[in-house]
Amino acid sequence: MAKTLHASGLGEEDTYVPPLYHDITPRMSDQNDAIREVHMVCFPIIDDLLAKTNVSPTDIDILIVNCSRFCPSPSLSSIVINKYSMRSDIKSYNISGMGCSASALGIDMAKRLLKVHENSNAIVLSTEILSTGFYTGNEKCKLILNCVFRMGSTAILLSNKKKAKKHAKYRVLSTVRFQSASEDSCYFSGALEEDSTGKIGFSLKNESLEIAGKILRSNITTLGSQVLPLSEIFQYLVSLLKLRLLNRDSKAVYVPNFMSGIQHICLPCIGKKFIRRMGKMLRLSEIDIEPALMTMHKFGNQSSSSLWYELAYLEAKQRIKKGDTIWLLGMGTGPKCTSVILKSISSPLLGDEFKNGPWDDCIQQYPLIIP
Repeated sequence: MAKTLHASGLGEEDTYVPPLYHDITPRMSDQNDAIREVHMVCFPIIDDLLAKTNVSPTDIDILIVNCSRFCPSPSLSSIVINKYSMRSDIKSYNISGMGCSASALGIDMAKRLLKVHENSNAIVLSTEILSTGFYTGNEKCKLILNCVFRMGSTAILLSNKKKAKKHAKYRVLSTVRFQSASEDSCYFSGALEEDSTGKIGFSLKNESLEIAGKILRSNITTLGSQVLPLSEIFQYLVSLLKLRLLNRDSKAVYVPNFMSGIQHICLPCIGKKFIRRMGKMLRLSEIDIEPALMTMHKFGNQSSSSLWYELAYLEAKQRIKKGDTIWLLGMGTGPKCTSVILKSISSPLLGDEFKNGPWDDCIQQYPLIIP
């Protein structure tokens, strides 16, 4: 575990774990520990969202909550509805078991629901409750998640109301989803299971990086037609044609320059090694993968909510301009890959916009050099 922590890219100061992790050795949690963590990480985030957007809880028509491991009864969405006394006719959904791609998947779900329900507001609340997930055994493939996962939560407000255009920061242009659970080799690359002593932990197999690259290529094949310029699409199609006619190795396929069609990218914060591997696969520069590396350093892997901490990093650095497009790439167990393309529709954010944000007290320290 110490070796994994050293190589993970996590910082020494600002990552957070739930109280029961503070014990030596961390004790097994109960339902009350997990519920207290829900209150700790989710309620302040929703309070902040409602205050910033000047929206009342009774104005929310759709609520989507995602958390992979912790799935209580009543559900997490019911806990939120009870806390904020939301309307009895609210359309609520609880997503579990979908891994680090769940927040992007939630945006896709909200987008589809808002096409059906006119004049509506939707909240997507993304978190991962760690109190139930600590592995106390000794199998190496199950110890990785103990090292890299940390506390965090995000809440996103989406709306199709006409007046929302005046205050919205982004428009959801498109979403692309792909998953390969039908293939056994992919399906078993990451799974929650018992070890030889009966202790439950999440196993991440050695081939998971290669499988992640495989499903990423399938996802971007569809995405490329939506965001890439014609010159890049043409080069990609020519390389595919050569591959079929000349029977060359698949590595000869041209990898499009996605940054020619988009301005910013938020990668999955699964770990420093994974981030750099994805960056190399997508031909990204150091500044392109910087938001993911810095988010990993300061906050750790916060599962599906990490993408939004990366977006907050780009905002705090004032790199996003009006008209820019941003690619949020979520990857998770299943395995699955979900892409969300946002377009900035507001002027550059300044000054007070960043107060009380996740990077408010430290953005001037970044980027750091991470060995």
